[in-house]
Amino acid sequence: MKKIISIGLLCLSFSLSAQTLSYGDMGILLTNENINGTARFNALSGAFGALGGDLSAVDINPAGAAVFRNSEFSASFAFRNDEITSNYYGSSTQNEYDFNNFSQAGAVFVFNTPNNSEWRNVVLGFNYSRTNDFDGSWIALGNSGLATWTGDEIDTDSYPYTQTTGQAFKNFTAGENKRYTFSIASQYNKKLYFGASINSYDINHFQQTTLEENNHDGNGNDLDASFLQELSTYGDGISFSIGLIAKPNKNIRVGLAYQSPIWYSLIEDSIEEDSVLSYSNTGKSISYYSGINTFSYELRTPSKLTGSLAYIFNKNGLISLDYTYKNYSNIHFKGNDFLTDNQDVKNDFNSSSGIRIGTEWRIDRLSLRGGYHTEQNPYKTAISSDNIRGFSLGAGLNFRGFKFDIAYQKDTNTAAYNFYPSDDFSVNSAELDIDTSKITATLTLKL
Repeated sequence: MKKIISIGLLCLSFSLSAQTLSYGDMGILLTNENINGTARFNALSGAFGALGGDLSAVDINPAGAAVFRNSEFSASFAFRNDEITSNYYGSSTQNEYDFNNFSQAGAVFVFNTPNNSEWRNVVLGFNYSRTNDFDGSWIALGNSGLATWTGDEIDTDSYPYTQTTGQAFKNFTAGENKRYTFSIASQYNKKLYFGASINSYDINHFQQTTLEENNHDGNGNDLDASFLQELSTYGDGISFSIGLIAKPNKNIRVGLAYQSPIWYSLIEDSIEEDSVLSYSNTGKSISYYSGINTFSYELRTPSKLTGSLAYIFNKNGLISLDYTYKNYSNIHFKGNDFLTDNQDVKNDFNSSSGIRIGTEWRIDRLSLRGGYHTEQNPYKTAISSDNIRGFSLGAGLNFRGFKFDIAYQKDTNTAAYNFYPSDDFSVNSAELDIDTSKITATLTLKL
């Protein structure tokens, strides 16, 4: 093979490389909030908007803090298992990984009010939780039959490497979105609970993608191409929440909560290209490295409305329902030039609704729990299986000075990942079947 004549053409061709998240994808990632709290909260699939009395419930509806009658502290530990099956041109690859983390910690402090006051108790609360855990990894293997790098882009006299033996795409992510909630709540006239909170966020997200392509020219000469990208996004955000819970009678609870948009200030460090091409017939290897690019911008997520209804069977049990609504087309970026990205958001994203149903039944000191939840995928092109669906189970023991709770959650959904996004090539996306299981344990101490 002749000497390479233009490194500029090489760099241009690398626009076909592995793809990290777009800005729109990042907007959705930072808008989503998983069911990730105390074991009791998780066991009811997060259907706590009209119930309160749980530290994670305060993240949904801050009025729920006023339900506490005694000060308490709780901490939670979670174990997660991901099973991701990638399907790419008839080839199926199984991926399975385990993760664990310290997922929640917080406390509420109840202050009594005078007996003749219409306001019954004032409750101050603080809660730390992981709204999203980004740790994950999967690989897709297969053969599209299309060689996207043929070699003649840099040497027109060479035999083009137009045949391929396959592609391999590797996606690795890490990090978390931490939320710190400061809340105040009180009960008025034994019928109404009011609450408000300020929420602070600490975001750290890392993604590395690698695309490998093995091509040949039909004469025993091989071209191995490897394309790597990295994207690190970090920063902080702030939002506020207000809510109320009404008691029309001793059995019915009705809740309504509003969470403002989250205003993020973000910085990204990216490696747009770190690539290597190796030719078997010459033994040559050429590489290109873009260096690290740093960029700062602001992101506003959509607000969220939650309506809730619960029925209390005296001291025996309860059934609870939450409905949430977010309009993802309201995601907005602000920086040097986001005109195209903001228009893409409006064109590509829908509003999304979620339903959470939970129940709890008490037998002396033992509580048995279960729940179901579903949330619509916000992409307009999404199919029904892309919606998240799951169930939950759990149990708790209530002792004199402490409580111990445990929960199991199961979520499933599908997704498509296009690692050849250029319009110049008709390469299908990798189809992902995602199965997530999580076990959460919580210890609560009465103060």
